[in-house]
Amino acid sequence: MNTTIRTEHAFSSNEIARNHAFSKVWSGDLKDVFADVADYYDRANMVASLGLLSWWLKRFVSTIDLSPGDKVLDTCAGTNVMGIALLKKQPDLDVQAIDRSADMQRVGADRASKLGFNIKSDIADVHQLPYPDNHFDVVTLQYASRHLGIMQVTKEINRVLKPGGYFYHCDMLRPQNSTIEKAYYAYLKFSLAFTSWLFSSNQPALNTREYFIDALKMFYSAEEFSELLQQVGFTSVQHESVYGGMVAFHKARKNL
Repeated sequence: MNTTIRTEHAFSSNEIARNHAFSKVWSGDLKDVFADVADYYDRANMVASLGLLSWWLKRFVSTIDLSPGDKVLDTCAGTNVMGIALLKKQPDLDVQAIDRSADMQRVGADRASKLGFNIKSDIADVHQLPYPDNHFDVVTLQYASRHLGIMQVTKEINRVLKPGGYFYHCDMLRPQNSTIEKAYYAYLKFSLAFTSWLFSSNQPALNTREYFIDALKMFYSAEEFSELLQQVGFTSVQHESVYGGMVAFHKARKNL
């Protein structure tokens, strides 16, 4: 998948291939993984990112435009890192979190409560968002898209956004440069093994270490992800890559 994907058919074909390769992990194994790692998930990510995760979060949040009273949906909200960061930036928000993992949201609810923030929570599948059309001003998604049928999810995000609303995305992506890509996978293999040892991960997390790299290999570059967003109906799509495309921030607008 080193060539640029430009047609809806090509994206759909790759999504079918991703689903065929990873549907078992997505439908079952990841639930056990996140139940295992929920209590130390944020600390493990900080270690794996060499302490850069807070900087990435701050930089990503700086790209998000917010107004008082905005309705915000944080998809795959995990431990509410994003919802909390957005409320720190603009306290007068109506924030709705959605995630499949009750364990991750349990940790996230505790974190938000200790800071005095109110974040509503739904435990549900983001492939079929349980919200009406044209409902949210802003939708966010970070560090989860590799584990999703992302074309379906972004169509759902487009549906629930108000006309003129914005989708903001941040994730690890597949670098287009083959040398950077190989070095990236080698580091990820090391960091997954190290964090598993450091935090005494249980068997579900140990069993999926290869999956996390394989999922990235079949995912999209920053440029390809921009094209995917355009194919599902977003306009004014912008992205910023860092570290040679290993991480990227995307901003896309729903048509008026």
